[in-house]
Amino acid sequence: MSSITRQSLLKASESFCTAFASQSSPSEILTKHFTQNSNDIIVFEHGLPRLAPFLGREYKGKDGFLDYFKTIGEQLSYKDMRFSDYIVDTEVRKVSVRGEAVFTNKKTGQSWDEVFRYVLEFDEDARVKMYEIWADSGAAYLASRGELS
Repeated sequence: MSSITRQSLLKASESFCTAFASQSSPSEILTKHFTQNSNDIIVFEHGLPRLAPFLGREYKGKDGFLDYFKTIGEQLSYKDMRFSDYIVDTEVRKVSVRGEAVFTNKKTGQSWDEVFRYVLEFDEDARVKMYEIWADSGAAYLASRGELS
């Protein structure tokens, strides 16, 4: 059983999400919010890899984390990011959170409003060790082809 409190997980999640919404650099997010044990860090965005190069594979460790953000940052930008509906489970040290933002494909300039979901798993110090993303990979794919209508 985890001794971490609901409040500490909620606070850590809100701080993590605020860093994204304010467009903090990946290295700053890594340093301030992720576990110090690099071997435990996993980033995974669910989706079919053929739709986008950052989908459907695990990015492991600090280098993997930075590679994920390099890959996604080459393709997408975002604005007006906000978060709500935090669901905290202290037994498994996970928080699920709903996000919204406007994403833009950098190559085509096509944008879309998106609702997405993060699930964050924390270590015993309330630092993120697993970061999972569920998003509209179909919209990202269509925008990359200039076919978003």
